[in-house]
Amino acid sequence: MIHSMTGFGKTICELQGKKLNIEVKSLNSKQLDIYTRIPHIYKEKELEICNLLKQKLDRGKVEFGIYIDRIEDEKTANINKSVIINYYKQLKEITNELDIEQSEQLLPAIMRLPDTVKSEYDEMDENEWKEVKSHIGKAIIELISFRTREGAALEKDMIERVKMIESYLQQVDPLEKERINRIRLRLNNNLHEFISTDNFDANRLEQEMIFYLEKLDISEEKVRLKNHCEYFLENVSKGSPIGKKLGFISQEMGREINTLGAKANDTGIQKLVIQMKDELEKIKEQLLNVL
Repeated sequence: MIHSMTGFGKTICELQGKKLNIEVKSLNSKQLDIYTRIPHIYKEKELEICNLLKQKLDRGKVEFGIYIDRIEDEKTANINKSVIINYYKQLKEITNELDIEQSEQLLPAIMRLPDTVKSEYDEMDENEWKEVKSHIGKAIIELISFRTREGAALEKDMIERVKMIESYLQQVDPLEKERINRIRLRLNNNLHEFISTDNFDANRLEQEMIFYLEKLDISEEKVRLKNHCEYFLENVSKGSPIGKKLGFISQEMGREINTLGAKANDTGIQKLVIQMKDELEKIKEQLLNVL
């Protein structure tokens, strides 16, 4: 079964005094691109988080985030009492010497001075990290499950479209026989209309006509396109990653469809070719999102 590159996973990890929302989402990309938003408290684990994502996710633009609820910041602010007392003593001494009246604004003025408030980061212990890491794994599993469901829908859609191309290809056969007879008849009529039968060699005419009709022959293109369709259906049910391989097969399918259309020289066949191209373009759009 194929997997989509689009997915989303989320878990909530409740710890003492805080709640973590852990989210991981992915979009299509040619390779694995990881972008993280991690609070300062878990910043030292960023490399380990990236390695977890690399082990489980092969391709895609992956955005990972940890968001903390119930606290404004992971920093706690503490008043530096000793520094404030020291400032106050010095300022009181200065006001006494200068005979300045001490006002109620003295403390607010002191609080604006350096080092009166010190910020400390919460520390993370290993037991907490084990819990967080476990929930990160759950979010990744949820994303993979999402990718699997999306992949099943993509697989079903592409199989139906390839079978539609095969159906249109089968409709080419009766049109091709009529086309060859029609071309042969038109050439004969034009020749007899403009040239006297005494002025050309019938055997040579037949040889030239065969050579001309061979240039218009689309038998090889039909066989190759049928083989490419079968090869696509054979591989689409294989495990991921298969997106790039299916992309190469679809390119070959497009090449045969284009050649078939160029050589067809028939309105009915051209209409079928356009329908095949339409289905193939939709397949290619889906393949952009296949892992």
